[in-house]
Amino acid sequence: MISRRLSVRPETWVLNEPFHISRGSRTEAHLITAELEHCKVTGCGEAAPYARYGETIDSVMTQLTDVTEAVEDGVSPEELQALLPAGAARNAVDCALWDILARWKGTSVAEMLDLPRPRQVDTAVTIGIGDAATMAVKAKRYKDYPLLKIKLNREDITGKIKAIRAEAPTPRIIIDPNESWTIEDITELDSFMAEMNISVLEQPLAAGQDEGLRDFKGKVPVCADESCHTRADLDGLQGKYQVINIKLDKTGGLTEAVKLKQQATDMGFDIMVGCMISTSLAMAPALLLASDATFVDLDGPLWMKEDRAHGLDITQGCIAGLSPDLWGG
Repeated sequence: MISRRLSVRPETWVLNEPFHISRGSRTEAHLITAELEHCKVTGCGEAAPYARYGETIDSVMTQLTDVTEAVEDGVSPEELQALLPAGAARNAVDCALWDILARWKGTSVAEMLDLPRPRQVDTAVTIGIGDAATMAVKAKRYKDYPLLKIKLNREDITGKIKAIRAEAPTPRIIIDPNESWTIEDITELDSFMAEMNISVLEQPLAAGQDEGLRDFKGKVPVCADESCHTRADLDGLQGKYQVINIKLDKTGGLTEAVKLKQQATDMGFDIMVGCMISTSLAMAPALLLASDATFVDLDGPLWMKEDRAHGLDITQGCIAGLSPDLWGG
């Protein structure tokens, strides 16, 4: 007898404006929502299949179909780790499992995992790639925000950073080239970025081609994003990166993300909590990791033309807590 019902569906969410990074542009977010229901109690999770990691909507839907019977038969979050690899499919189900377990027990996921319940958290607000003048206009709009993330490629790097800093002199800034730079770029730009008071440089080199960072002692800390998915990656990141970016679509959900954060912290890494372009449903479980993170980048819903019911209230770069009606009890 089936004790739970798992339903999964692909969804397309239109963005407010095109999102430009070094790998390309998009005007929509293609997501997958998982809903787990038992005795009129429902838990939800959301994932963003990412082509960079070999994922498509179809491939993730196939993975979810393959584990539906096991999930409906009562698999736990820990048992799920052996059924699916880290990635979007596991993330969707893992978060739905935590949500339904908390609601069924009349508690919260935060309490179940002994994590701080999300309160106010400052998040980065992202400026996508454009020309220097366009990016500066956006920076001026965000000049009083606490943290900006600046997407760059190799075109007019210094000009864009100068233009942004001129309009937004006070926010902390994350520079994110999305694997598009060379080690020569980093070496030449390090002192300049330090002068511009850049707080962190995120994944400048391609994952798997970042060995040059091991001998580089720069003034601006470097963060691993595409190079860091799970705890299995951490040993190889030591000596190259000072910060890791934890995204639930990379870890395969909250279960592994909690363990990754703890182990990385114990090893001396600073933590960034990040996201794909997704709705508030995907941000909610990541918020449980954000209270003591050095950097939080959970502005995905700001890119959406519409958001989920009970979505996050993000005002001037500050997330005002998490509604239990959205996720997590």
